[in-house]
Amino acid sequence: MARPLIIAHRGASGERPEHTRAAYELAIEQGADFIEPDLVMSLDGVLVVRHENEIGGTTDVAARPEFAARRATKTVDGWPVTGWFAEDFTLAELKTLRARERLPELRPANCAFDQEPILIFEEVLDIAAKAGVGVAPELKHPTYFAGLGLPMEAAFVAVLERRGLTGRDAPMLVQCFEVGALEQLRGRVATPLLQLVAAFGGPFDRSALSYATMTTAEGLGRIAAYADWIGADTALIEPSPGAPTALISDAHAAGLKVAGWTFRAENVFLPQGDRIGEAPAAHGRLRERLARFAGYGLDAAFMDQPRYRPSPLGGEGGPSGPDEG
Repeated sequence: MARPLIIAHRGASGERPEHTRAAYELAIEQGADFIEPDLVMSLDGVLVVRHENEIGGTTDVAARPEFAARRATKTVDGWPVTGWFAEDFTLAELKTLRARERLPELRPANCAFDQEPILIFEEVLDIAAKAGVGVAPELKHPTYFAGLGLPMEAAFVAVLERRGLTGRDAPMLVQCFEVGALEQLRGRVATPLLQLVAAFGGPFDRSALSYATMTTAEGLGRIAAYADWIGADTALIEPSPGAPTALISDAHAAGLKVAGWTFRAENVFLPQGDRIGEAPAAHGRLRERLARFAGYGLDAAFMDQPRYRPSPLGGEGGPSGPDEG
């Protein structure tokens, strides 16, 4: 049984604050094949690596009195969001902030690494190139940023062209939940593209389209016209342990590879049958869960803890010992 490619979700975000150099370097140490940066835009049009454009939950900006007046409420993809937003800061200002753990109650040990600066996309590309691993960037809210006069696609393609990453063999997997951004990119680069799909809702830029429709056999065929992969919520692949849907086989029949998101070790993120004990932060049977998905034909897995990757033969693999460790 082939091992799925391991995409370190925001780096080794289960063990270091997400999207930091420490998280990416640890993920590479742990054997990740790709590292994943989420991309948003700065006021001066630079691609910045943050989970969302609201940065209050992942930086120390709330403790910085010089930026207090920039707290705002905005509508992002139809939802009101209050906080501080990357697009209201120049890159120079963002570089004065420090990243912090997004889930401190669940992952308190990560807080010891809360002093790292925010990265830009090209810095993550440098980390990956030095280590010889791939990069799986996600474009966050491209329609929203276009409405602010900050078109992400143009800035993104400029980086790919500058770095020689526009070919089909580029060590990259470009993700987005929106359809239009990927269609636009397909017209400009041959870089592998991945359409993200969730268990509920639909892409913000296609109000008449649902993810449920997109993941039918017919819908997957339409995705294959502009993308090479789908990135599916694990609930779409395995609604309950040991009971897979036909999504992977249908996607493969359409010529698409499948990545599943997100595999996390903590009990709180696992289905009941994969948990060990009752403590939400305790680690459950993540390797066994991954091995099941590998058996279904999964091509790649987004993971917060890459050290729990399965071996190529479906054994325990990796340096970390039992899952509950």
